[in-house]
Amino acid sequence: MKTIVVFASGSGTNATKIITYFDTVKTAAVIRIYCNNPNAGVIDLAARLGVSTRVFNRLEYQQEILEELLSAKPNLIVLAGFLWKIPKSYIEAFPNKIINIHPALLPKYGGKGMYGQHVFDAIVSNNETETGITIHYVNEHYDEGTVIFQANTAIAKTDCAAEVAAKTHQLEHAHFALQIHQLLDLQ
Repeated sequence: MKTIVVFASGSGTNATKIITYFDTVKTAAVIRIYCNNPNAGVIDLAARLGVSTRVFNRLEYQQEILEELLSAKPNLIVLAGFLWKIPKSYIEAFPNKIINIHPALLPKYGGKGMYGQHVFDAIVSNNETETGITIHYVNEHYDEGTVIFQANTAIAKTDCAAEVAAKTHQLEHAHFALQIHQLLDLQ
């Protein structure tokens, strides 16, 4: 069975979808959640789903976590709402095995500081007529890795940032786990 580790910083809705998807298909399993936020909702969600969580600080992130990953040898490292930049040492240790989901159609609304609500507010402020999600490989720059998959949705002129967020989350939940499954099948 192939293994996945998920890095998350927030509520954990995408992590939950990934865990439950692979609980059903049984071709891979999420073996651990890594979290940099001791108050994140993902911690409780993972516990309820029987997945261990490792909460860490910046110092541990620099070396300890990488050593744990090297020991665990996951087939894929998935960033699901993880807000810290991935160090170059991780990227070198796991080439083309670290992926991220971004709540916009990159290259629009990507880069440092463009996450979550900031993205949705910018999309509405700029009167965009569509948005979507981008699943991409992680490289040493924020949101600049090779695109794996994109899906889009229309935005009505009357949509507020919360409505744009809801549409984006629907796309994330519909596509992220499936794209992970397809990537693992290619390995």
